[in-house]
Amino acid sequence: MAALLMALAGVTVMGMAAAPAVAKTVVVTAARLVDVDKGRVVDDPVIVITDGRIAAVTGRGGARPVIPQGAERIDLPGRTLLPGLIDMHVHLDADARISGYRRLDYTDSFWQAVGVANARAMLAAGFTTVRNVGSTDYNDVGLKQAIDAGYVPGPRIVPAGYALGATGGHCDGSEGLPPSFEGVRNPSVADGVDGYRRLVRTQKKYGAQVIKICATGGVLSRTDAPGAQQMSYDEMKAVADEAHLLGMKVAAHAHGTAGITEALRAGIDTIEHASLADAAAFKLAKERGAWFSMDIYDDDYILAEGAKNGVHEESLEKERQIGRKQRETFRDAHRAGVKMVFGTDNGAVFPAGQNALQFAKMVEWGMTPIEAIRSATSDAALALGRDDVGQVAVGRWGDLVAVDGDPLADVRVLERPVAVIKGGVSVR
Repeated sequence: MAALLMALAGVTVMGMAAAPAVAKTVVVTAARLVDVDKGRVVDDPVIVITDGRIAAVTGRGGARPVIPQGAERIDLPGRTLLPGLIDMHVHLDADARISGYRRLDYTDSFWQAVGVANARAMLAAGFTTVRNVGSTDYNDVGLKQAIDAGYVPGPRIVPAGYALGATGGHCDGSEGLPPSFEGVRNPSVADGVDGYRRLVRTQKKYGAQVIKICATGGVLSRTDAPGAQQMSYDEMKAVADEAHLLGMKVAAHAHGTAGITEALRAGIDTIEHASLADAAAFKLAKERGAWFSMDIYDDDYILAEGAKNGVHEESLEKERQIGRKQRETFRDAHRAGVKMVFGTDNGAVFPAGQNALQFAKMVEWGMTPIEAIRSATSDAALALGRDDVGQVAVGRWGDLVAVDGDPLADVRVLERPVAVIKGGVSVR
């Protein structure tokens, strides 16, 4: 009898395994679709998403796709669709409302929970992919795993693990603390070429998909100068060479002119902030194919809310000195033809989910609306080296955001998404 039951069980399992899986199909319709590649609007789009990927895209006048019986529908009459947005510079496990020494009031695991809330907020804001350029305790790697496994909602995350830097530099977590903290292990710090090579390998080992370094000082670090170079050319080149060998790109926090130039010479892929870049740096960035990721909204929030949130006075003074200059650099870099991507420092510098506030600043300082939109869609995908996000096209993930109005006429409509779809699933 036992043998018979086992045999029957085997037949059942084999039969189940042999049965073809039923593909889930979702059909999305709207009044308009922004074709970011061509910079035009497609009327009456019909987008077919099968098992999370786009299987067909048509507009008015095009041959309508065959829609399987029983397909789920998401109809958005009167709305405009765009590809899911991409923010190339976020910090999920941070809260701008808890700055400076106030962070020390919270236990380490608190920031994991903050990451869950921030991920939900960014997704609801239409950002279906984010690049997290630095977290503690590999929180971004763990959050990515939880989102991918369906435990919590959130965007697709490209994690960096720890941001790497020099002793006492912008990425040194014990910067500004007394010498009694000297013995505290800081897994993000190295000095010398061999140390940085080891750190790159360690980040890769524990799940990083991009490497972040701090080439210069920063604004929100208390004791350094934003323009001061903190890593040598040889150290930055060692990071770039090792990361590229491992199939990863490198982002460099760099405000100062010398640090930006040396990072570009070393082969860094994206320059974050780029506040004091000059004409020579623009030329070098174009020659090397590097991208600038400039968080030009942040000045407004830091100066308005920073003191209340606990930002050190030293940092506020640095922001007063560098904020407008960064915006002027953005304008000049764009005019010079430097490739630009959308990066906000959201989470760490202003509250999560408000990412889209930067679009208006990018237009104010020289971009057209379609250029700003491309910086957060197709151009961001190119900078990531990914062909599965950034456009509404066959084979890409079914990531969409819907808005009221025309974002090519008023980019601020992106601040108020009315629907968000990730992989064919409505999440807002």
